[in-house]
Amino acid sequence: MIALKNLTKVYDNGFTALRDINFEIGTGMFGLLGPNGAGKTTLMRIMAGLLRPTSGQIVIDGHSAETEKGRQSIKEILGYLPQDFGLYPDLTAWQFLDYVGHLKGIDNRQVRHRQIGELLDLVRLTKEADRKLRTFSGGMRRRVGIAQTLLGNPKLLIVDEPTVGLDPEERVHFRNMLTEAANRCTVILSTHVIEDISHSCNDLAIIEKGTLLFRGSPMDLIREVRGNTWIIRTNSDLSGSGLTVTSTIHVQDTIQYRVLGKPQAHYAAIPAEPSLEDGYIWMMSHANMSN
Repeated sequence: MIALKNLTKVYDNGFTALRDINFEIGTGMFGLLGPNGAGKTTLMRIMAGLLRPTSGQIVIDGHSAETEKGRQSIKEILGYLPQDFGLYPDLTAWQFLDYVGHLKGIDNRQVRHRQIGELLDLVRLTKEADRKLRTFSGGMRRRVGIAQTLLGNPKLLIVDEPTVGLDPEERVHFRNMLTEAANRCTVILSTHVIEDISHSCNDLAIIEKGTLLFRGSPMDLIREVRGNTWIIRTNSDLSGSGLTVTSTIHVQDTIQYRVLGKPQAHYAAIPAEPSLEDGYIWMMSHANMSN
């Protein structure tokens, strides 16, 4: 459904945010993973038609973003939730969604109101529909954000760092909402929170400093680090060992380290089953070593 071809973005100050990005995204839920400042938001804004790439091409559902007609066609099938999502604080949740529905061209009042009611129920805000948005908590505002994104039944949903600032219960509920939405449309989830990816996405890409580091499934990423994940129990300092420490736990009179790499024999390391987080850290550590 989505093809990114040789996508590059250089800002006016000379900063290169994206370097020759090439990959495709199919249906379902897709994770875009990387640290803050990696270029994820730039890529999301280009997909949403808010930024123009310096070079390269993006095609969404057969529409090229290089033409005005193509960009308009993409906007008609798109729902976009940016990281910094603005609301009208003096409107109620219902009034705000009604307003957004008008902007999206849902002119039939009955259809628009039915969608609003269904979405308020989906995001668990039916009882708060008549409260002004300025009284909402951060998590409630994010839920209004996902509701407005889903108005109009978009074929493509782009959400940028949606769980930042949410408590654990809100984060789980938000992930569940996105997973449910992925049954009806393609969802692109941009985040630096690995847990959000591991619990929801069956396909992902990792970018760092504007460069594509990895493209594949979560299991593909885990396979990258298999054979390089270990448990070491010692009181020794592991600095200078060449190993990447991913966790440290005090166990009675020793320290248990979870490490990535090739430990020397005297550490008596025990092999461990790798996690998605291990795969991500392995990719990032190798990228930093090569820079």
